[in-house]
Amino acid sequence: MKLITVSGPPSSGKTAVMLKVIGVLKDQGFRAGVVKFDCLTTHDKELYQGLGIPVRVGLSGNLCPDHYFVSNIENCLNWGLQEELDYLVSESAGLCNRCSPHIKGVMSLCVIDNLMGIHTPRKIGPMLKLADLVVITKGDIVSQAEREVFSFKVLQANAGARILFVNGITGQGAWELSRLIADAPDQETLSGGRFPMPAALCSYCLGETRIGEQHQVGNIRKMKV
Repeated sequence: MKLITVSGPPSSGKTAVMLKVIGVLKDQGFRAGVVKFDCLTTHDKELYQGLGIPVRVGLSGNLCPDHYFVSNIENCLNWGLQEELDYLVSESAGLCNRCSPHIKGVMSLCVIDNLMGIHTPRKIGPMLKLADLVVITKGDIVSQAEREVFSFKVLQANAGARILFVNGITGQGAWELSRLIADAPDQETLSGGRFPMPAALCSYCLGETRIGEQHQVGNIRKMKV
């Protein structure tokens, strides 16, 4: 089974793109499933089920979504293997720009939309900088010059990534993306490990609510004021 980790800022079009790509894979005779990680709520389960796609949803609640992901992804991989899937898409939403659900040795994809501003790629951390593939959406709304500038900014943030424009509404580019993820390595275990997570823990991570230096312990970084 091929595992692909998909991440990106909220409303960038992750689900729309993957629905089109999985539709292409189904037409080619492959069986694909999805694990959706989010924070508080999601209606994407109904969208996937509407196309007959096996799906599982996990909501992190008040837990860091990146920690929630890494604590559950092995069980999700085993679920996909039990379902005899050819492809398993792990879609992570609600991540902060410092987080990344990417795993060493696993094909990683970041979805980012063309309307976020040309400086946005520099503001997105490992989910973009460590991705194998970067999908740019909503390119049909901007000019050709804006698309070229934006893709150049993406390459400045991740020079080794393969960039592809995909339209989540029409499906343009979905077939090309399906061919790229076909090169993903097969996964039976997650022995490659993952990339480092954000530094932790501070007192607020552990439930502290009072403000003031006397209540701050652990990883604390102060700004110069």
